[in-house]
Amino acid sequence: MSKINISDKIIAELIEAADKARDNSYAPYSRYRVGAALYAADDSGEEMIITGCNVENASYPAGNCAERTAVFKAVSDGYNNFKAIAIVGGNDSYTSPCGICRQVLREFVAPDEFYVIMAKSKTDYVIKTLEELLPMSFGPENLAGV
Repeated sequence: MSKINISDKIIAELIEAADKARDNSYAPYSRYRVGAALYAADDSGEEMIITGCNVENASYPAGNCAERTAVFKAVSDGYNNFKAIAIVGGNDSYTSPCGICRQVLREFVAPDEFYVIMAKSKTDYVIKTLEELLPMSFGPENLAGV
């Protein structure tokens, strides 16, 4: 992986925000609580951390992952330039985004320039590019000329 162009301070802030967002998780069925914090910018370059949590539903497919909740909130608030996401899961392991979340993120980012921070704590985390998690991905450029 290339050098990460996000400061340690921002990484710590993202992990802290994801951990706090996890507190709002609605996970009565799996009891697997997840929080995500998306590092985003709007068209003017204003940077923002936008959080999300997982929201389960008795009709399982109607639930939503923390990562997608953060992306959808960001887009609805005018942010669609994403730099990184931190994810804090419901147990003592690194929580990786599911395939659907990886594809949703891919819609908005260059996979080799977007960082996924999977954290147990502010000091115990793994960082991967989206390209590493979703190699040979399909994105908007694949539909050029269609």
